[in-house]
Parts: sequence; structure tokens; C-alpha cells
Amino acid sequence: MTQTYHAQIYVTLRPSVLDPAGTAVQSGLKHMGYENVAQIRIGKYVELTLEAASEAVAREQIDRICDQLLANPVIENYRFDLQEMPTSVRE
Repeated sequence: MTQTYHAQIYVTLRPSVLDPAGTAVQSGLKHMGYENVAQIRIGKYVELTLEAASEAVAREQIDRICDQLLANPVIENYRFDLQEMPTSVRE
């Protein structure tokens, strides 16, 4: 029997990679008077639902999905939160 899992995935640039979008947003905020905002990094947020035989299998699949498609492992890091969905939500 399979379980349904909900994943929240966060993809961010590695700290050593320049973030021109973050720099542009920070500059814009300073022009708006928000001098106290610093270190803006722009990333991606992805949600997905999948069915798997176990949480371990779901984690392995999501790790591969992130590594192969959602993130560029050369310049980006990713992390994800995984929750088993209650049966009532799945029906």
C-alpha cells in the first residue's frame, strides 16, 4: 500500500554565487527608504504531492527530482520538508 506525501521544496543559490536579482531588490528597497534590509537572496519554492511505499522512498525520490530537475547542483542548494498526508485529505 502506498502513502501520499506533500513536499515543500526550497531552492536557493549557494552562498558563493552572486545573486543579481537579490541585489536589485535590495537596491530598490533602499531607494524606498528601507535602509535596514540587508542580504536579500532570491530563490524558488516548489510544492508537490507524490505517492510512495514509505517516507524513505518518498525522500529518495524527491532528492533525485531536486538534483536532476528543480535545482542546478553546481550553483544551487535545496532542502525540503516532507509530510504524510492524512487519509481524509487524499480522498
